[in-house]
Amino acid sequence: MSAYPLTNIHPDAKIGNNVIIEPFATVQKNTVIGDGTWIGPNVTIMEGARIGKNCKLFPGAVISGTPQDLKFRGEETTAEVGDNTTIRECVTLNRGTVDKYKTVIGANCLIMAYAHIGHDCIIGNNCILGNTVQLAGHVMIDDYAIFGGACAVQQFAKVGAHAYIGGGSLVRKDVPPFTKAAREPLAYAGINSVGLRRRGYSSEKINEIQEIYRYIFLKGLNNSKAIDLIERDLPPSEEREYILNFVKQSERGIMKGFTTSSSEAE
Repeated sequence: MSAYPLTNIHPDAKIGNNVIIEPFATVQKNTVIGDGTWIGPNVTIMEGARIGKNCKLFPGAVISGTPQDLKFRGEETTAEVGDNTTIRECVTLNRGTVDKYKTVIGANCLIMAYAHIGHDCIIGNNCILGNTVQLAGHVMIDDYAIFGGACAVQQFAKVGAHAYIGGGSLVRKDVPPFTKAAREPLAYAGINSVGLRRRGYSSEKINEIQEIYRYIFLKGLNNSKAIDLIERDLPPSEEREYILNFVKQSERGIMKGFTTSSSEAE
């Protein structure tokens, strides 16, 4: 470990090899920092932080702050950051409560400046949160999801893998996997075909996903009827089952389908 003068590191902190801790950083007790991680100036690592290998934490980030939840009673919980994840300036990551006892950011994520990740959020691997994205507590985000800047996500919302949410969106409903979401109120804006191609999905697989969402969002069907017809008409696949299970298990309901009102028509 290389710690510059003017750092404040608790002797009980567990710090790996080749970790660099810049001036004015604070590392409290009951913390773990993995090998090769860089802790920038004025970063605060609070009790319960579990930071992986080769992470980068930029100035002003606060990791494992006390949950902003009036029900919190000081229980021992954690905030976990996966390997190779970058946390940019002034990000706040709160630790968990009795709901999950942890808040998690996966591996290979990019959390841009001024984002907030509330208590008991679970973020998968390879996700990107744009500048000032705000996640309330208990939000669940699957792998490869991307949020444009200034999105706000309501508590307990779920976002499926490979989803793309346009900047400035207010996410009050669940966003199914592979989709693009935009507009106000949040609505289906197609599938994330660009992202899927970048991750190796074939044109045939993309067309298959698109056909599934035609039933869910474009045929004017309720979710139960759409699911029945998909199971009857479309061949089983891993993607089909993931989409259908996501919709079936949505507790707050999924975002609405695309509609064009007379006021929106040109």
